[in-house]
Amino acid sequence: MNMMRTAMLLAFMTALFMGVGYLIGGQTGMLIAFVVAAGMNFFSYWNSDRMVLSAYHAQEVDESSAPEFYRMVRDLSANAGLPMPRVYVFDNPQPNAFATGRNPQNAAVAASTGLLQRLTPEEVAGVMAHELAHVENRDTLTMTVTATLAGAISMLSNFAFLFGGNRDDRNNPLGFVGVLIAMIVAPLAAMLVQMAISRTREYAADRRGAEICGNPRWLASALAKIAGDASHIENDDAERNPATAHMFIINPLSGHRMDNLFSTHPNTENRIAALLDMQESATGGSTRPERTANAPRKARSVPNTGWGRGGSEPPKGPWS
Repeated sequence: MNMMRTAMLLAFMTALFMGVGYLIGGQTGMLIAFVVAAGMNFFSYWNSDRMVLSAYHAQEVDESSAPEFYRMVRDLSANAGLPMPRVYVFDNPQPNAFATGRNPQNAAVAASTGLLQRLTPEEVAGVMAHELAHVENRDTLTMTVTATLAGAISMLSNFAFLFGGNRDDRNNPLGFVGVLIAMIVAPLAAMLVQMAISRTREYAADRRGAEICGNPRWLASALAKIAGDASHIENDDAERNPATAHMFIINPLSGHRMDNLFSTHPNTENRIAALLDMQESATGGSTRPERTANAPRKARSVPNTGWGRGGSEPPKGPWS
């Protein structure tokens, strides 16, 4: 059902893009928009991971540059039965993370320096398990294509006055009304579709992520910390690329701009409550957090000071 709903939402997004083209240039504009949308979907399929990782200046790490973090992702991938994804770190004080890639065989997970510095190893394990759940559910391609189309719709609507401002233009069948719809309604509708897709996917990824890491409380605690920090630590790259906000585990936008008026994520408190209910169900109503057998073995042994080499020395790797 979720896959069918997501497919319908993506179809609506493509139709919306074509509709904006029609409002601006009539049938010719709609045809051009259809060709552009098809081309963008094809391009996004093959280049989605590179586009997003480049936007956030993410650097790939391996077992020599970030041994504990890399091994954690490897253990979690094994728990999930997934191929080892590429692992990235991007320099940003806001704790957050995302996953990208067209399929599990070509996936990448990325964590911010703020996430590695501010969260405990168990909480980081919960976050990365959530991102791997997106990979397993093949959400990464869907969310990236959605971000690409939403950004294109917003960009196209900005040109509405340039190409559709003449009431008597035969290529603009609705005249000025069509221009207003293209400028205001289309970007709003694209944002609502993003919200619908993200809300559908986040709850499923939370549940599966808790299963992968072995303890729902790790992810619940991480969500609380990330949401608290994200509200007052700005992510400049996300502010410049608001169409990618729904790819993160928590909305990275500060809400200080009009683009950030609507959240692309479910309510964090509701997500935490669902995870705690999952924990209570698994422990027969007990609220005492317990480590499960399939949790990543490295998580508890990793010092929370560097993530690069361990110990008390300053962090090493691309985030130092």
